[in-house]
Amino acid sequence: MDYTFRFTPVLSRIDQLLDGLVVTLWISAVVIVLGFLVGLGGALASRSRSAALRRAVLCYVEAIRNTPFLAQLFFLYFGLPALGLKLDAVPAALIALVINLGAYSTEIVRAGIDAVPRGQYDAGMALGLSRAQIMRLIVLKPALRIVFPALASQFTLLMLATSILSQIGVEELFHMAGIVDSVTYRSFEVYAVTCGFYLASALAFRLLFALIYRLAFAERLGVEKPDGGPKAPGVAPTTAVQH
Repeated sequence: MDYTFRFTPVLSRIDQLLDGLVVTLWISAVVIVLGFLVGLGGALASRSRSAALRRAVLCYVEAIRNTPFLAQLFFLYFGLPALGLKLDAVPAALIALVINLGAYSTEIVRAGIDAVPRGQYDAGMALGLSRAQIMRLIVLKPALRIVFPALASQFTLLMLATSILSQIGVEELFHMAGIVDSVTYRSFEVYAVTCGFYLASALAFRLLFALIYRLAFAERLGVEKPDGGPKAPGVAPTTAVQH
């Protein structure tokens, strides 16, 4: 192999990659917050007394989880203009990501709620609490504690999935890598550095979510049974998700 590694041309344009990384991170932050709220609302709606609302949530979750994210993104960006609704690249990307993450978060949070022992509900009813009060005061925090590692993994996968946004021209990290590659013609070096940025970002996300887990559920960590609790999200296995 006579290939000569030259990172200097790439490093001379590192500011472009950093600009793309900033876009990747702020899109991820916005989508994580909004997607989690959608998922929380969807999980609560899935336990509604209204059969129509439960079916609507089920249809939403199944439609999103069983179609590729790229197809969802193209539907919003290229498909909706045929109906007279044109979205710019960034709004289309944000909406697509929130809808996608919301569906997966709905199932994760719902699983956490289902994992809370029935005795918790019975105790709340014995105290005369309403269904909403039982959910808010008794059930929700233990449920989120149970599924937080899975949510953290899903959020990290979301950040990595932002690379797909380059397909509609969002100037995130992967898009900027393509621009740098087209100028420097150093594909190996460009994508090696890009992968390094993604790896560092993913590790930073894991550390951040591990810290959030400890801060949010600190009072429970000291009473954890040896075999009875999830590990911190920094060491949780990654949830398998197809984007």
